[in-house]
Amino acid sequence: MEQCIISSPLGFTKISGDAQGIASITILNSEERHTDIIPVALQDCVQQLLEYFEGTRKVFDLNLNPQGTAFQNRVWEALQNIPYGTTLSYLQLSQQLGDVKAIRAVANANGKNPLWIVVPCHRVIGSDGSLTGYAGGLLRKQWLLEHESPYKQQRLF
Repeated sequence: MEQCIISSPLGFTKISGDAQGIASITILNSEERHTDIIPVALQDCVQQLLEYFEGTRKVFDLNLNPQGTAFQNRVWEALQNIPYGTTLSYLQLSQQLGDVKAIRAVANANGKNPLWIVVPCHRVIGSDGSLTGYAGGLLRKQWLLEHESPYKQQRLF
């Protein structure tokens, strides 16, 4: 498995993958240095993430190879169908998967998503519109949602 670390507006991001596809994209909470040489298998992913942060990419076109249960993979596939700039509640996502009672399992699979941003778990919010748990932290989730919002707010401070 090849790896690299890139710098993003939200901190250093570690990408792991091989010829089979991208296995994980995670935000690092430590001060690791970015990688000078990007392995060939990861170059498209790095380029597409940079385009996302520049605001020129709304849909990712990558071979993904996350490791998870069959249910987790179903949830992660459903997450990829949430359009850029929109959100769904955990309840709506569980309804789309055909089981309203699976809301906790859906939330759990969402929390174990190994593909930060590319599988957009940040687009899932509480039924009341509140920002709920996010492995990268709620400030990053808020940043991502604002970044994707068609109604961008300019910060005064």
